[in-house]
Amino acid sequence: MANYYCLIAGLPDLTLDGGLRGNTLAELKEECEELLTDTDRKQLFYYFLKFDCKNLVRLLKNPEAEMLPNGNFTREQFTDMITSAREINFNVHRYPSFMSIFAREYNYNKDKEGWFAEDAMAQAYYEYAMQCPNKMMAEWFKLNFDITNILTAMIARKNGWNVGDYILGDNEVNEMIRTNNTKDFDLRHEFDYVTDLMKIVDEDDPVQKEKRIDAFKWMWLEDKTFFEVFSIEAVFAYFCKLEMLERWDRLDVEQGKETFRQIIENLRGEAKVPEEFRQ
Repeated sequence: MANYYCLIAGLPDLTLDGGLRGNTLAELKEECEELLTDTDRKQLFYYFLKFDCKNLVRLLKNPEAEMLPNGNFTREQFTDMITSAREINFNVHRYPSFMSIFAREYNYNKDKEGWFAEDAMAQAYYEYAMQCPNKMMAEWFKLNFDITNILTAMIARKNGWNVGDYILGDNEVNEMIRTNNTKDFDLRHEFDYVTDLMKIVDEDDPVQKEKRIDAFKWMWLEDKTFFEVFSIEAVFAYFCKLEMLERWDRLDVEQGKETFRQIIENLRGEAKVPEEFRQ
């Protein structure tokens, strides 16, 4: 297992209430290209692939669209992906097959009622990312996928919508959401963190709601890397945290730092990292 002491020791400490400082996501990605082993670069490919997925949707809608940074593929590679996917015997080997299939079927699906490109791509991405060979990274992708569906289900139920219409994918969590009519979908017995999610969904302020979700995820990352300070898992966690800070920086949310500290302290006292993710 590679040890990235020099890399991580040279990075500034990140705190959720401390704002963005030091390397940007793009700068850190470039630095890691030279320092990571081939195996670890392949594992981080799954993380950066989410930017590629968003870019593919953008370019399918508008070939001249501006691309998001930090992905694995260039505009030329996307052009090749989209062009080859439309051929009769299209080649899915140069790119993740789900992306080529998505590009191939886009024109057939885009006008279907109830089909949303972003949602369909997000589902396909998470189902792919959850197969990452790194256990901690796969757990992170599953955690994010499940949290998104649970929060969506709670919001749908709160507004009187048909919950099943808004849930993506098929797994144990989603099956429980679709078939259980209790307030917490009976998930609390299987997933400790659902109690905290129920508190978050009741938050009326959308900004505070997003902050509380990020605070929960931040703590999960800290817990998973507590004994792996200089591992590839720690590098991955740093990317995830830096992405959160960049997102808030783009939103120009400068106030509420004290609230963030309070949220984190409350979560430390209340929240439990899901047992299944501690294994």
